[in-house]
Amino acid sequence: MKITLYIIQKEFKQIFRNKGMLPIIFVLPLLQLIILSNTATFEVKNIQFSYIDNDHSTSSRALLEKFNASTYFDVVNGFNTSKEAESAMLEGAVDVVLEIPTDFHQHLLKNQKAVLGIRINAIDGAAAGVTNVYILQVLKSYNKQLQTKLVQFSNYNEKPVTIITIPSFWYNETLNYKTFMVPGILVLLVTMITLFLSGMNIVREKEIGTLEQINVTPIKKNQFIIGKLFPFWIIGILLLSVGLIISKIIFNVPMLGSYILMYSYTTIYILVILGIGLFISNYTDTQQQAMFIAWFFMVIFILMSGLFTPIESMPNWAQFITEFNPIKYFVEVMRMVMLKGASFNDILPQFLKTLLYAIVMNALAVWSYKKTN
Repeated sequence: MKITLYIIQKEFKQIFRNKGMLPIIFVLPLLQLIILSNTATFEVKNIQFSYIDNDHSTSSRALLEKFNASTYFDVVNGFNTSKEAESAMLEGAVDVVLEIPTDFHQHLLKNQKAVLGIRINAIDGAAAGVTNVYILQVLKSYNKQLQTKLVQFSNYNEKPVTIITIPSFWYNETLNYKTFMVPGILVLLVTMITLFLSGMNIVREKEIGTLEQINVTPIKKNQFIIGKLFPFWIIGILLLSVGLIISKIIFNVPMLGSYILMYSYTTIYILVILGIGLFISNYTDTQQQAMFIAWFFMVIFILMSGLFTPIESMPNWAQFITEFNPIKYFVEVMRMVMLKGASFNDILPQFLKTLLYAIVMNALAVWSYKKTN
């Protein structure tokens, strides 16, 4: 036990003596949490909206006013011809062009329907889909307003039946996207720091030649591994703690669940990441190799974790692969505990899978580490 404590003490001294490592461990992750949480959003704003008004009627002006009143659209000057509008979209000056046909007002009065032409810049397919939803919402509001006016000026005594829905938003009443993203980004930062540091730690010992000296000492394999990885386990817990404080103070993300439950799960999860880092370091000879391999797996884990895109939207084979992705389980648990107030029974499937993952990865890491004495 004393030998393990000496190794842990030595690792902490080595970490804090490295003045260049301290900002990477403590400062950069917190800056990333603040910056990414404000930028990682699927909400589309400041959409450059233009139009071709071939009707110049009160109805067309009322429709354009609806778009002008929307907080999502920035209405720029209209165009006289389709060629001018296409040229502006090609240059990137506009994102949406609404073309109002001739006799738009007359068609609405006579047939109570009219056809509009809408062109959307769809280079970014996701943004184009969101933009289309915004446009449909504006048109729906305009159509409802128009129907009310038509009923008032019609000869019918009976008004059409209107169904009113009152939505209730659970777990995120204000529909704030930061509330959804901050727990996931916190997972990302804890994972990246612990994986990279643990992956490069033993490799560094190889590069400077101290690993061979340690191997010929009476230090046992389990003492060496625990002593090397325990400091990074502590760092991971500290990063989570500081991240939770920032998420509450700056982003006002709720914490409805139990802190004890969250830290208990995080304890197991960090063991998974440390096991992966140790396993990588055992098969690499330089810190650059360890970093590139760790980054390769990290990119795959992140993109298939459900952090940025729903897992349900992935192909079936990809959804199967995500069952072996530890980041997926941590993201789910963080959001369930923080936003839903989940109990231990609610996260039991993720907890058991992560525990099994930790046992397997650390067993492989210990087995793959070769001590020569």
